[in-house]
Amino acid sequence: MTLPEETGVRGRTRRAILNAAASVLSRRRDATLADIAAGAEVGRSTLQRYFPDREELVSAVIEDCLRLLDESLKAAHIDKGPPLDALRRLVTAMLDAGDQVLFLYGDPRISEAITARGGPDPAAEEIGRLIRRGQAQGVLDPDVSSDWIEHVLWAHVSAGCTAVSRGKLPRHGAASWVIRTLENGIGTRTAP
Repeated sequence: MTLPEETGVRGRTRRAILNAAASVLSRRRDATLADIAAGAEVGRSTLQRYFPDREELVSAVIEDCLRLLDESLKAAHIDKGPPLDALRRLVTAMLDAGDQVLFLYGDPRISEAITARGGPDPAAEEIGRLIRRGQAQGVLDPDVSSDWIEHVLWAHVSAGCTAVSRGKLPRHGAASWVIRTLENGIGTRTAP
């Protein structure tokens, strides 16, 4: 269920709860409503005024994370420019939505939520087109499936997001590390 954007205190509180829920649940799937309320710096009763039960909260977080990731991908303009440049912008955009990516990557209900949206996942389709464009132009390995490359992309980005969230990798350096390891794994091989 998509809700119109709220403004003022109510909107900021709702945004704080959704952001905290994505962050807390990406690290601990069994986190309680009290844990999420503490992460949002609101009382549990405040959280429950916005989201009366855990299921409603999780559904709202899924929808919000998908929306935020879609916005990040649109802002990256991955349909423009050379494929490797577009892939780099994509990785950076995905890492900027770190908690949302971790939440989505680790939740089995995501495919149900995408299906409930009434059609194919536009973000996945756009990423698939980028990968196929890179393969056609000879900068991404044409000998592996585009689906596999997409899976590897998500795994690398998720690993980067996890490293940042655990303090193992600086946020400002994560994109370059993920891009380097990703390109070295899916790029075409050049003869020595």
